[in-house]
Amino acid sequence: MTAIHPPAQRVWWKQPIHRDEILWISIAFTWCMIMFFMMPYWHVYGSQNLSNETYRVKPEMYMRAAQEMVDKYTVRTETDEKIPVVAPPAGADVYLVARLWSWWPILELEKGKTYRLHLTAMDYQHGFSLQPENINVQVLPGYQHVLTITPNRSGTYAIVCNEFCGIGHHKMVSKLYVK
Repeated sequence: MTAIHPPAQRVWWKQPIHRDEILWISIAFTWCMIMFFMMPYWHVYGSQNLSNETYRVKPEMYMRAAQEMVDKYTVRTETDEKIPVVAPPAGADVYLVARLWSWWPILELEKGKTYRLHLTAMDYQHGFSLQPENINVQVLPGYQHVLTITPNRSGTYAIVCNEFCGIGHHKMVSKLYVK
């Protein structure tokens, strides 16, 4: 039997399997099992994947918490739109809002300190991508995603929306400062 000619008998599952096919099926199955068990192993022991919490949230409650944080920890404003830059203390809950077509507010965190970063979208699905760290989280309206983060390098990071969210998607960028 070959791939060019149909089998003589239409009941193909009763045909004998060639040993080369058995070898490749065994290799593929073994590799699948290795990858299957490595994913949870690296999540737990690899310290490379963020474990996040997700909760249902009403947009007005989330905005109230974000506004309280901004009112309490604003150090300056940036850009033509006067977006506030907030510098919360270590261990604080930090709120970041995604909406057409901006991230609000700009965050200023301390190196080596741990924060709980809360993310939500006010209108459509957005994507939180922290570059160059390759952290990606899908941000949905009505859901609050909470990440426990500890910045380990100083610098200015880019926050980019990586889910197409409309005609102004290309302008949906922000900064995160780590001092």
